[in-house]
Amino acid sequence: MKKLLVVFALVAFAAAGCAQKAVTKPEAEKTTEQKEAAEKAPEKVTEQKTAAKESVTSMEKETTGMEETEGLFKDLLFDFDKYDVKDEYKPELKSIAEWMTKHAGAKLSIEGHCDERGTNEYNLALGDKRAKAVKDYLVSLGVPSDRLETISYGEEKPLCTEHTEDCWAKNRRAHFVALGKAGK
Repeated sequence: MKKLLVVFALVAFAAAGCAQKAVTKPEAEKTTEQKEAAEKAPEKVTEQKTAAKESVTSMEKETTGMEETEGLFKDLLFDFDKYDVKDEYKPELKSIAEWMTKHAGAKLSIEGHCDERGTNEYNLALGDKRAKAVKDYLVSLGVPSDRLETISYGEEKPLCTEHTEDCWAKNRRAHFVALGKAGK
């Protein structure tokens, strides 16, 4: 996941660096053809960015051989300002560990999320602790650590955007994304 972000950033940077600033002439001197080209320029940049994103995504899949699958496992929720795995989720984690044993070609990305309260830096650190706590528990159940990735999104990807305790509770979570071909 981190590789994808780095590759995408490099492609976007290269695409942005290749753009040349056009020398503008007064409106009266511009031909109709030049005016049409100027109007189409923003569309062309958008098309280039979209093509770059698709290229990075396809290149990442080719180099890693991994496909992402979301929604395979339910999210684990955390108490406010906590990152310890609750006892109620341990059976779920045990079934995830069993699934990982049966699907030796799969990797799992564990995403740590927080509610909107707290600073961005604090929430990124807390999301990281949540993801790592879940990873550590899965490793204790026998899942090889090299098949588990962690990433923190902090408060950046909320499930719910209302400003209520029920909504905030849904956002304090660890989310799973299966990577790889589960059939192997």
